[in-house]
Amino acid sequence: MANLYDKLTDSRGLLEKIGGMIPGFSGYLERERRREADKMLRDTIVNRYGEQLNRVSSLQTQLISSGGIEHLDDLQIAATKLQTFIDQVKTAAYGYSGFLDAVKVNEAELAKLYAFDVALLENVAKVTAAVDNIEASIGGDGLPAAIRNLTTITAEAVTTFERRKEVLTSG
Repeated sequence: MANLYDKLTDSRGLLEKIGGMIPGFSGYLERERRREADKMLRDTIVNRYGEQLNRVSSLQTQLISSGGIEHLDDLQIAATKLQTFIDQVKTAAYGYSGFLDAVKVNEAELAKLYAFDVALLENVAKVTAAVDNIEASIGGDGLPAAIRNLTTITAEAVTTFERRKEVLTSG
C-alpha cells in the first residue's frame, strides 16, 4: 500500500511548492495526502469485499435452485456479517482527522491504521477462498463446514476492524 501513498506524494503542484515555504503548511498537506490515501485504500477494501458479497448472493440463488434451502439461513448469516463489515468500513472515520475534528490521529497511530487496513485487504484472499469453497461444496456434505468457515473469516474481519477503531478512540 506504500505505492498508493507514494503516487500521491510524487505529484507536487505549484501550491505545494509555495506551501513548502510557509512554516507548518507542508505538514498540513502531508496529512491531507495521507487522508486521501487512506480513503482510497478503504474504498478498495469495500469494493473487494463487495465483490465477494455479490458472489455470496449468487450462491444463495444457486442454493435455492439446487434444493439446498436448509443451508440458506446459515449462508445469510455469513452474508449479513459481510455486509455489516462493509458498511463499517464505508462509514468509519478516515485515518487522519482534520483540524477541527474531535479525534486527532498522530503519525504512529496512522501507521497502525494502515497496518490494520493492509491486513483487511490481504484478508480478502481468505474470504475469496471461503466463497470458492462454498461454491464447490454446493450439493455436497462439506457445505455446512464451508459456510461456517466463511462466517468465521468474516467475523475475524469485523474484529480486526474493531481493533482499528480502538486506535482512534484510545489515548
